Amino acid sequence: MSRTPAPAPAPLERYLTLQTGLDLLDQGLSIFDADLRLVAWNRAYVRLLGFTDDMAYLGAPFESFIGFNARRGEYGPGDPDRLVAERVAAARHFAPHEIERVRPDGRVLRIHGEPVPGHGFVTLYSDITEQRRAEEIIRRHNAELESRVAARTAELQGSEERVRLIMDSIPALVAYFDHRRVYRYLNRGYHDWFRVDTSRPESVSARAFLGDAVYARVKPQVLRALAGDSQSLEYELQTSDARRLWVRTSLVPQRSAEGAVVGCFELTFDITEQRRSQALLARAQKLESLGHLTGGLAHDFNNILTVVIGNLAALEQARPADPALVEYVQPALEAARRGASLVRGLLSFARRQPLQAAAVHVGALLDTVARLVRRSLPETLRLDIEVGAPDLWTWIDATLLEQAMLNLVLNARDATGAEGRIVLRARRARIDAAVATPLQLSAGDCVCIEVEDDGAGMDADTLAHLFEPFFTTKRPGRGTGLGMAVVYGFIKQSGGAIDVRSAPGCGTTVSLWLPAADPAPDDGIDDAGGQAAGTQAVSRGLALLVDDDAQVRRVIRRSLLELGYSVLEADDGSGALNLLEHTPDIALLLSDVVMAGGVDGRAVARAARDGGRARSVVLMSGYAPGDLSLQADFPMLTKPFDTAQLAQAIEEGEA
Repeated sequence: MSRTPAPAPAPLERYLTLQTGLDLLDQGLSIFDADLRLVAWNRAYVRLLGFTDDMAYLGAPFESFIGFNARRGEYGPGDPDRLVAERVAAARHFAPHEIERVRPDGRVLRIHGEPVPGHGFVTLYSDITEQRRAEEIIRRHNAELESRVAARTAELQGSEERVRLIMDSIPALVAYFDHRRVYRYLNRGYHDWFRVDTSRPESVSARAFLGDAVYARVKPQVLRALAGDSQSLEYELQTSDARRLWVRTSLVPQRSAEGAVVGCFELTFDITEQRRSQALLARAQKLESLGHLTGGLAHDFNNILTVVIGNLAALEQARPADPALVEYVQPALEAARRGASLVRGLLSFARRQPLQAAAVHVGALLDTVARLVRRSLPETLRLDIEVGAPDLWTWIDATLLEQAMLNLVLNARDATGAEGRIVLRARRARIDAAVATPLQLSAGDCVCIEVEDDGAGMDADTLAHLFEPFFTTKRPGRGTGLGMAVVYGFIKQSGGAIDVRSAPGCGTTVSLWLPAADPAPDDGIDDAGGQAAGTQAVSRGLALLVDDDAQVRRVIRRSLLELGYSVLEADDGSGALNLLEHTPDIALLLSDVVMAGGVDGRAVARAARDGGRARSVVLMSGYAPGDLSLQADFPMLTKPFDTAQLAQAIEEGEA
């Protein structure tokens, strides 16, 4: 049974109704005519720009607003009359423009102006510093809507055509339907999203353009709004061009003078990026907590593994021909070393691994990665490199970045299969605060490296857990689940960020945002490298060993004795400082970084180096809080380590 559409409201009534809806928007709006006189505005315009209420009236000159701003210093130093004249002259060109301006109170406004042919120009003002509070603002507005509808019904004068031009310029869906759920107005956004005929709103069906599933989700809120309760809801929909968007819709009932609900305003905003930013921040906070927990566990396990590996290795060397050692000790030693490798992965995720950062040429590194990985790819899988500029440099540990890129490419290979395409892309990027904040970066110049594939893609649940330690979608035995966690920890420790965009059937793009750097000086690279010292030495002098774990000291003492040192021990930093002060001719200081008490290994190392109390200084740690690269003056050994690694570090630490 078909419904007979109700007669359309009179033009003036529709005009006043639309103005009321316009005042509900968070964005400020103004429209000046061809003579630069104010003909339409909303309350947000006055609020966001900090104007007084008596400045905004029908016919107010554009020059009065510019003059107000100039006199209070909005445009910086200079003659106010000259500043006003320049801006009024520019406005008379009626050219489209979009700028961002920081107001003296610290708020950042995005200002977007568009000419209205034959009428002047319309301008939108968005407060982009308050995006995270958008939901709260909308709820507050919803509570005020009923009183504002009654208070503003007589304020706007003008033509229906002009109001439509204004409404069509707003980057949101604006609609009005009557109490029988028949649309009476749709702005141009509905045509852009759903290709509906907005000139005949009464013929448009919400079920048709939303689809049955979304319509069933929205309909109960529509009925509640028509019963007199304002509603706000978030949901996902699909546009006519197959884009999937998260939106927020506010439904505000309109009442007649008698109090009956006669219709409803419908305001819909695209919040896809806002939700994505919130998800990124939530993920970063969760991974930060996991990192603290993982780092502490890795530190303790490294101390345990130092004792286990050291004693097993000593037992193996003491009786190399014993069959029982071959059968029992060697497998245990190999397992302990695998455990140490696993702990190193945890340290990487926890951002506690030592870094050897330097200026790295991004294009050359991608070429190296492509050359290394090609043999592991099917011949039918295409691997392309796209470098946007030849002089892209970043400050990072080149070896670890190469390992991270190899990990990402191999993951892309697994997702893509035998046929498909993987792209390694690098470009210079400049990110603003809106992009940088959810990534926990600072706005400015950076380098973006992307690994893009056209493979299977990932669903939302997989993306939510992607960087967590030991999470994997591979079959048992095909990996530890630490690969992406290690990449995440390394990139964050290097001052960068990692972002993933993916959907089932749509492939995956992993983006690494890294700090930009100046090119490395062309003065040659010292790659000679010291050779590890032999494990036997004679009379190398006195070594001061500092560690608060007695079992760890026992194992490391054995290695020092093998290298030819006499060993003096201290179990904390204060004791080590006292021994340094009263013991002459110390050849080596080997100190843990993190120890109980008020003096850590860094302080002991500085005292030994600055006072010339030790010829060689080496630090060691299961992990060191903060950036281990800060200890660039001292070699850093990551527990557990063997005698050969210790010998090499000692050579590097010669004062």
